[in-house]
Amino acid sequence: MAEILVVGASIAGQTLAYWLARHGMRPTVVERAPRLRVGGNGVDLRDQATEVAERMGIMPRVRAAAADVRGIKFVDASDRAVARMNMSRSGEIEIMRGDLVALLHEVAAPEAEYVFGDSVRSMEEDGGGVTVSFEGGATRRFDLVIGADGLHSSVRRLAFGPEAGFLRHMGHYFAFANADAALGEDRWVTMYNQPGKMAGLYRSGKHDQAKAYFIFRSEPLECDHRDVEQHRALLKEAFGHETSWRVGELLEGALADPELYFDALSQVRLPSWSSGRVALVGDAAYCASPASGAGAELAVVGAYRLAEELASASDHQVAFRRYEEGHRELVRRKQQIGPNVRMMVPKNRLGMWARNTFASSMGLLSRSS
Repeated sequence: MAEILVVGASIAGQTLAYWLARHGMRPTVVERAPRLRVGGNGVDLRDQATEVAERMGIMPRVRAAAADVRGIKFVDASDRAVARMNMSRSGEIEIMRGDLVALLHEVAAPEAEYVFGDSVRSMEEDGGGVTVSFEGGATRRFDLVIGADGLHSSVRRLAFGPEAGFLRHMGHYFAFANADAALGEDRWVTMYNQPGKMAGLYRSGKHDQAKAYFIFRSEPLECDHRDVEQHRALLKEAFGHETSWRVGELLEGALADPELYFDALSQVRLPSWSSGRVALVGDAAYCASPASGAGAELAVVGAYRLAEELASASDHQVAFRRYEEGHRELVRRKQQIGPNVRMMVPKNRLGMWARNTFASSMGLLSRSS
């Protein structure tokens, strides 16, 4: 019975742990955070990802918890809607990331060992397995190690090298945090633009807590992804002088939120997702960036495919190769994010006008008076 370490207890890691256990393997999930991370933004499940969730038996609860957002509205400084975009959700379900993580935990936890508040310090591989040393002091032996630890994966750094060689900066930084639901229209995503910037509010009718969003254009900055005080300073520098619309209120709440998330809009591009007995899944291997709207889909489908290949292949090298061959095309398509960012964050006022006017003429947006 294979002993497999899964690093990261988010969407990819927990989906993988569930399916590994179902196939008779023994997964151990280690998570740096002291408890399950149940914050985050809205994520989409569609196509193959919904099929996987159905097989896991969680789709009825996913549908019950699904966000009921109707669409996006773009507003001016006086909060007047200048355009609206209705969202078509045919075959697609949007759910808050934290809600999905909690549902996955419900079905995966009985099948796997979980270790919270710890992380991998080093890995030594030989012909028979991988010896893993943890930050907490323990040393354990595993047959395989799977990094499902996100954009700034420690497993990827240890097995493949510094992240600078694999992260592709997409020209923007983004942040999200909790926000007062009273600041936005019920069941709408509200976006306010200045050239090269966007501040917005996501308000689901099923959640008391709304989410504030911020995006701004920038070349790569000197930024430590774990330095929250630095994140607050950079966000304040980008939006602190904005007095229009409700930017000040949203910013004040975001800066006070201990769960504030801030990072570069980036993609991960790797020539291979495995090295010896170590493989990557989800954002650690192929982050498409939040602008793609495909992170949860790629994580769920990739984790399921990896578990299936490990269960059916003659050895891990064959399984890793088949996993890549089967999942690369979906990743390639989802990483082509097209005009998503330009629509959310036009570079100048002409772009803002063109975004509303062109989309309206194409029937994507309905003008509001």
